[in-house]
Amino acid sequence: MSFLFPALVDGPGGKAALRFGARSLTYGQLAAAAGALAGRVGDTERVAVWATPELETAVAVVGTLLAGRAAVPLNPRSGEKELAHILSDSAPAAVLAAPGAELPPALGELPRIDVDAAAVGPVPEDRTDESDPALVVYTSGTTGPPKGAVIPRRALAATLDALADAWQWTGEDVLVHGLPLFHVHGLVLGILGPLRRGGSVRHLGRFGTDGVARELNDGATMFFGVPTMYHRIAEALPADPGLAKALGRARLLVSGSAALPVHDHERIAAATGRRVVERYGMTETLMNTSVRVDGEARAGTVGLPLPGVELRLVEEDGTAIAAYDGETVGEIQVRGPNLFTEYLNRPDATAAAFTADGWFRTGDMAVREPDGYVRIVGRKATDLIKSGGYKIGAGEIENALLEHPGVREAAVTGEPDADLGERIVAWIVPAEPQSPPSAEELADHVAGRLAPHKRPRVVHYLDALPRNDMGKIMKRALGV
Repeated sequence: MSFLFPALVDGPGGKAALRFGARSLTYGQLAAAAGALAGRVGDTERVAVWATPELETAVAVVGTLLAGRAAVPLNPRSGEKELAHILSDSAPAAVLAAPGAELPPALGELPRIDVDAAAVGPVPEDRTDESDPALVVYTSGTTGPPKGAVIPRRALAATLDALADAWQWTGEDVLVHGLPLFHVHGLVLGILGPLRRGGSVRHLGRFGTDGVARELNDGATMFFGVPTMYHRIAEALPADPGLAKALGRARLLVSGSAALPVHDHERIAAATGRRVVERYGMTETLMNTSVRVDGEARAGTVGLPLPGVELRLVEEDGTAIAAYDGETVGEIQVRGPNLFTEYLNRPDATAAAFTADGWFRTGDMAVREPDGYVRIVGRKATDLIKSGGYKIGAGEIENALLEHPGVREAAVTGEPDADLGERIVAWIVPAEPQSPPSAEELADHVAGRLAPHKRPRVVHYLDALPRNDMGKIMKRALGV
């Protein structure tokens, strides 16, 4: 298999590779530091990485991959119980951390390796196979403890190369982002992606619209963010013409990890002249689809299947939906080199996740346009509402609600109804808490934009929606 990071051995050693705030490494310095760390990791099977948004986290993961071992990124905000489960399940030989980083008691018994970003060592010969594990990333558990998705080296290469094709991503690109580094979006796309291309990444440490503007004005060409970040950008744009100008300079703006509301899409496009590109992936599959940079950035869709990825929609009984009409809702199933190999120590869960012929059951519900574009409507477990004989995706109702000027945030769920089977429930953060729009007004608003059977029957008003570290709404906290 080809080397994951050719630029570490063949590229210009003086070119900027990583920058975190005032600290940076060239490709030559990164190769030396990661090579030295690879020698210290040795022949262990797995090592944990205390994934703080620092230079050392990137060096730790690259060094582990150079050693041919698997990295287990740890969320520094995880609770003791979750950390204890991950450590027991993955059994790492050591934890890699930035010098001076304070580790919680759950890591107390694990040997610690401090990552020296100034160390010098040779890049080892690549003797890995494409099927060898590269990462073990723990998915957030909604019905039980998190499961460790084993991601092979093949999946990293396949996803990053497919995105390079879709986004025309090259070594000339400079990416800016402020995402956490313990998951696929921030780590794989945001750090390993630029390094595979031979480009540069500038990490903000902490997201802020001022930091995004500064880096785009200073030569960055791409920005990756989650919907919460783009919402804050959209809110800031009217009073900040400098931000609009900086975003207009970007070659590519990408949103992922959750659906970007159409309202925010349109506000950003109107102010900057740039359309945000959405893509769709998950821990177990890395990236499945994307809007292409040379295609139509159609708000509300996640584009087309990436090169090498097979995608189909299926009915509840597993029957593939034969014709795409932009209306029929089905579960997304995917197949391709981008998939994980197994849930660590969970053969039962692994077997249940795949069909007999190798399709991965994503649990995501979508419709597909006649030209192949995919539009996610929600998760099967929390976002598919069966009401009055209709299958309804929560996502499209949320988008409609967000178009109402009196709505700042919106989430939609279903709850049991003796007559309808399920009734649609809206959870609203009003723009003006003292004078929120009435339930009747919101129902009429949705019915007029979508269809009468999609109107919310119940409306709850909140001060804020519960969200996780990635900005995703935690619907189970709403009583789903």
